[in-house]
Amino acid sequence: MQLLTPKEMTETYIQGGPAKCSRSALELLLLSIMAGIFIGFSGATTNTAAFGFENANVVRMVCGLLFPFGLAMVLLMGAELFTGNTLLLMPLLSKKITVPQMLRNWGIVFFGKFLGALLVGGGCAFFGQLNQQNGALAVFTIRLAVNKCTMPVENAVVLGFLCNFLVTVGVLAGLSAKDVPGRIMGAYVPVMYFVTGAFEHSIANMYYISAGLFAAQNETYRAAAQTAGLALENLTWGNFLLGNLLPVTIGNILGGFAV
Repeated sequence: MQLLTPKEMTETYIQGGPAKCSRSALELLLLSIMAGIFIGFSGATTNTAAFGFENANVVRMVCGLLFPFGLAMVLLMGAELFTGNTLLLMPLLSKKITVPQMLRNWGIVFFGKFLGALLVGGGCAFFGQLNQQNGALAVFTIRLAVNKCTMPVENAVVLGFLCNFLVTVGVLAGLSAKDVPGRIMGAYVPVMYFVTGAFEHSIANMYYISAGLFAAQNETYRAAAQTAGLALENLTWGNFLLGNLLPVTIGNILGGFAV
């Protein structure tokens, strides 16, 4: 058969838990940086494809169609995804790993993902990728970052929960297939749902908000954003890390546990 049953799929992940937790710190870091770069590419690509549309529904649909390929690359390349690794609760409950092992994995992978997303965000903001249509892409990127930084904390937690419920379903569905097209489609549909539904993904936000923060340091982009009426005083590293990333991450962890 080309498809694992749900029981087989779950058992496969549980048996793979010790291997994920026994990787060296350097290996985990490099694999998580790779995953952060893949998700950063997804964010950069969806912003570039969608910024020219005025209709919000069209923007969500375009982003939903394109973004999931980032998770597919993560799965196919064996990279380490923090939000997917919330599923380590399963081998923990099966006594295949310990709490310190799980937390070590999460800490290294979260940090590596942040580095990878910052690399893509900085590359786009500082080296001209956001110049398209005379900086209109930069204004779009800054607007998205401002909106995320001003989101109520309770919204960030709940939307993060809903997001990672879908992402972890996508990870498991991707692992259930034995061929490449099946793995891609298994991951694709749930992630397409979360992006189109405008749920909150901590790793994606590492790109979306950092790119907006970096773009706002460019005087031309900043002036264009102010002309567009954006409240740049709300776009700060504090609002990013504490006002968005922390509550979204908490929601992501709970969503992964729920699956």
